[in-house]
Amino acid sequence: MTAWHLEALATATPMPYWLDRPDAPAPAPSLVGPAEADLLIVGGGFTGLWAAIQALEDDPSRDVVVLEGDRVGWGASGRNGGFLEASITHGEENGRSRWPEEYPTLHELGAANYAGLKAALHRYGIDCAFEETGVIAVARAEHEVGWLQDGPSEAAEVGDEAVWLDRDAMRAEVDSPTYLGGLWMKTGNALVDPARLAFGLRRVALELGARLHEHSAVTRLHDDGATVLAETALGHVRARRAVLGTNAYPPLLRRIGAYVVPVYDYVLVTEPLGEAERAAIGWRNRQGLADCTNQFHYYRPTDDGRILWGGYDAVYHFRNGFGPRYEQRAATHELLARQFFDTFPQLAGTVRFSHRWGGAIDTCSRFSVFFGTAHGGKTAYAAGYTGLGVGATRFGARVALDLCDARETEATRTAFVRTKPVPFPPEPLRYAGITLTRRELARADRNAGRRGLWLRGLDRLGLGFDS
Repeated sequence: MTAWHLEALATATPMPYWLDRPDAPAPAPSLVGPAEADLLIVGGGFTGLWAAIQALEDDPSRDVVVLEGDRVGWGASGRNGGFLEASITHGEENGRSRWPEEYPTLHELGAANYAGLKAALHRYGIDCAFEETGVIAVARAEHEVGWLQDGPSEAAEVGDEAVWLDRDAMRAEVDSPTYLGGLWMKTGNALVDPARLAFGLRRVALELGARLHEHSAVTRLHDDGATVLAETALGHVRARRAVLGTNAYPPLLRRIGAYVVPVYDYVLVTEPLGEAERAAIGWRNRQGLADCTNQFHYYRPTDDGRILWGGYDAVYHFRNGFGPRYEQRAATHELLARQFFDTFPQLAGTVRFSHRWGGAIDTCSRFSVFFGTAHGGKTAYAAGYTGLGVGATRFGARVALDLCDARETEATRTAFVRTKPVPFPPEPLRYAGITLTRRELARADRNAGRRGLWLRGLDRLGLGFDS
């Protein structure tokens, strides 16, 4: 087993599987020289693309320019696992614990955003392998069974559907000797191909009239009186309003840097499974799966018969370390490969990995998107999705547009939108605190979920981690 997990990894291509495709759109031209716009959008990921689309749906005459530093979808939007969830609060538990009084409203806003996203995919003919197969939280230890068994009744309270699966029922769905049960959340969840989603949104934004410039990183953004001025290496854009959707990339506004840190997540994808290998694990209903521990794996089938396997070893690098040198981490990829075959030993000796990669998650202390404005209200931003942004980015884009246009809505009146996370301390306290928290989370997983003094202290301060 040990030798095989290394052999299975040996020839994996070091790039995101989703982005390794011959049908990716040709790059849009870089920005050269001066330009003007009604609305400037910085970032060609999900947030930026949804902002462009919704701005033009609101007002087709609006002149919208999108600046992307690399290629559309090159950041987190093309590197994630493709789990699309209705929650805008990073799950029910996180939402209820932080905004207990307004959680019903936040749940409804998330459900409306999910429905609107589905409608947009249908309206614009975006083929992103959208599958509403649900997600199963799997129990691998006895105490985790207790955590999940009340899930159906809790889901019913907010109009969702969930089914408890005992050990035999769980293994009938997906067969792993490590499973003791599972909670199948059947509503408000889908799987997508995130790169095809990004490329589809790119097409729609262009069709609606947005002007896109790729390989046009913004180096400086500042207030220029009645406008906002964004500078790139070869040009600049002067705009009346701006929306920032830069995710974990180094922020253009210093104030964002206090709240967001880049944490690197790593992923493997297998080669397509053969018929015998598929039969060995079942998985006929093609759900997404995730552990319910602090250090958790997420995994799912792709539409061409592979398995994506990621998570567990989230890594923060000192002083917000960010860049291509962190996208490959041999120790983590080897750990993930070993854990994959621990979960599915029936695949050892036959299944190999075709791709391995990493990418940065924009983490904040409340583990869900937050918002703000700058430049006298002319600029708005959404950041801090913490790994559940595939669906929530559409909501984030909507709120950011409303904020920079000073439009009051049900969403902008919520404390969820109006408040900020607790900021991270400066270095070296930032690195020390994150490293200690990561170590204590791993200890809690080994100790039947019991949280030690450090984690209990964070919980009391409203900083407790919710995976």
